[in-house]
Amino acid sequence: MSLVKSKKQRFPLINGGLAKSFGLDDFFYDDFFTKRDLPAMNVKEHEDDFEIEFAVPGYSKEDFEVSIEDDVLYVSADKSLENVEDEDDYTRREFSYSSFQKTLQLPKSVDPSKDVKAKYKNGVLKLTLMKDAENKKSRRKEIEIS
Repeated sequence: MSLVKSKKQRFPLINGGLAKSFGLDDFFYDDFFTKRDLPAMNVKEHEDDFEIEFAVPGYSKEDFEVSIEDDVLYVSADKSLENVEDEDDYTRREFSYSSFQKTLQLPKSVDPSKDVKAKYKNGVLKLTLMKDAENKKSRRKEIEIS
């Protein structure tokens, strides 16, 4: 299973020829402050299915949208919270917004026509995608070199 990523510029201040000449294109890739590949994700392959887990605490199951289209799995969530308190001529207003979107190219062994099981519990969204009986086994072909 492969993750489809967009080509985003990770550090916009270093974008000229100088950065390329010093090999700084991926210099900030693993930096804690610039890493934006959230939420964390685990993928497990079993004999009959794939199990995908997303670490997404603080969301509710109504915040998620999960779909499959053209062998691509889309997982996204939007959450907004607004709290307004008026008390003794003071107004306090708190708000927060968070969202994410993950896109995964599904392998040929996944059968999108079978039910996909989705469960959200204790901050973990767990998806189970069933494999196609015909495509379960790896298709490896030996190629003879002449």
